[in-house]
Amino acid sequence: MSTQKLATKIIHAGAEPDPSTGAIMTPIYQTSTYVQEAPGVNKGYEYARSQNPTRKALETALAVIENGKHGLAFSSGVAATDAVIKLLNPGDEVIAAQDMYGGTYRLFTKVFEKYGIKFIYVDTTDVQNVAAAVTAKTKLIWIETPTNPLMNITDIHAVSKISRAANAWLCVDNTFASPYLQNPLDLGADIVMHSSTKYLGGHSDVIQGALIMNDDSLREQLYFLQKSCGAVPGPMDCFLVLRGIKTLHVRMKQHCENGYVVAHFLRKHPNVEKVYWCGFADHPNYNIAKIQMRAFGGMMSFTLKDDSIEAAHKVLSSTKLFALAESLGGVESLINHPASMTHASIPRDERIRVGLTDGLIRLSVGIEDADDLVEDLKQAIG
Repeated sequence: MSTQKLATKIIHAGAEPDPSTGAIMTPIYQTSTYVQEAPGVNKGYEYARSQNPTRKALETALAVIENGKHGLAFSSGVAATDAVIKLLNPGDEVIAAQDMYGGTYRLFTKVFEKYGIKFIYVDTTDVQNVAAAVTAKTKLIWIETPTNPLMNITDIHAVSKISRAANAWLCVDNTFASPYLQNPLDLGADIVMHSSTKYLGGHSDVIQGALIMNDDSLREQLYFLQKSCGAVPGPMDCFLVLRGIKTLHVRMKQHCENGYVVAHFLRKHPNVEKVYWCGFADHPNYNIAKIQMRAFGGMMSFTLKDDSIEAAHKVLSSTKLFALAESLGGVESLINHPASMTHASIPRDERIRVGLTDGLIRLSVGIEDADDLVEDLKQAIG
């Protein structure tokens, strides 16, 4: 394990001068196949679905910045999630957070349930709920922390103890935190998943996913699925994420600073009812967040005192700097309506039950000047 500080690792992870030219950035190896010296004799590359030099550099970087041994890159975050669930067999059970990204929920319920995999949804912020859901068939525990979009915090270390006792894998979706704020493998997770589209890429110009792990056997199983099922990213996409990673630490510092300013502004606004941001001292599980995260990020959600969809739509259509769009983690600020956008696949009754109301608004606070962001929200909220 490298003893270098995080910022240094982020800059240099996976970076080796190109042997043919000395190029400091990994070239984009835009090739589908590789010439072999003889049948089965090659320089480590044979066909680009199984391996590509640009992707290899990225996968090395992913492992380094998450303090892991192995990294695998996928064509999207959902594709990475798909590979993890394909580790399972019919009859296996998955314990999952009841508050999660709508795309993950859709994959679980609409795709994998019909293949005989059972998903049990619990409030993972209380680890006793996780422990109570374990059965002899439990093979995987899937958590997000912070969750999308309610910013709930789960104790990764405590859940890892439960997963180990159950002989089950623990996978943590670390997209909202990024490796800059949190490293789940250090806390006992077996697999870390990222939608690299978000903070790792950081510029809203690439779709990609990632898995990072330490166990050699687990890596081989996931690599087999990556190669066999074919959900691999192209070399240009790998180059873009490699480029994005190099500025992750400086971007995240600004996301965190701006997030602090915007969250506190919203909390004091007379027309705002509640702000969901894990940096408030009275946030549920704040003490856990303070231990397992280095800072609290730029993701947050809020409700208005008029918690109607009409009032939310007025704000959503009135911002000038916050762009109304799905996704998150880019340098620009985004505003989102989870009920009709990112979480529309979740039945309304289930959304309401976990606190995701029709009027909830989610923000991805970018790295613009914080004063300008506050002024934009001030005029939109009224």
